[in-house]
Amino acid sequence: MTHVGTIRLETTRLILRRFEEADTETAFHVWTSDPKVTKYLRWEHHRSIAQMKNLGQLWLKKYDDPQWYHWVVVPKEVGFPIGTISAANVYNETDTIEVGFCLGSEYWGLGYITEAFAAVIEFFFEEVHANRIEAKYAPENKASERVMEKCGLTFEGTLRSSDRIQSGITDVCVCSLLAKDYF
Repeated sequence: MTHVGTIRLETTRLILRRFEEADTETAFHVWTSDPKVTKYLRWEHHRSIAQMKNLGQLWLKKYDDPQWYHWVVVPKEVGFPIGTISAANVYNETDTIEVGFCLGSEYWGLGYITEAFAAVIEFFFEEVHANRIEAKYAPENKASERVMEKCGLTFEGTLRSSDRIQSGITDVCVCSLLAKDYF
């Protein structure tokens, strides 16, 4: 793969850009403090702005790494970040990138993550030259399943009791899209 790091991407309705320190309060209030958002995630919702500030500082430091892909999702009509989409894992040995996302619950059901995921898929295949894009979700998370279907990912199977989310150990559904199918 040809790693280029997190560069600005734009779609019809969205700007995907790097997190900025000025986004800290918005991130906290819109998505990181919302237990509904983190219900199916590995991390607990933030209980203080300090938690988000610490996480934001970590993200900012990681932007120096060309293999760090982490965008905030900014709808043009809203004008501020409402969530994130990122490479949760990069597997150079198989040219695979695992994508993860989260979005403020107030913005669910509006197609923003589907649009962001489609842009990230295009970027990873056409610019980074990935061979495989994969994503995972808890079986109960039907909204994430629909996003993956809309973006053309194929369900591959379920890994039994393979991850821990807020409710405990859970099965994980795995989906993927290969470059040969994308092109």
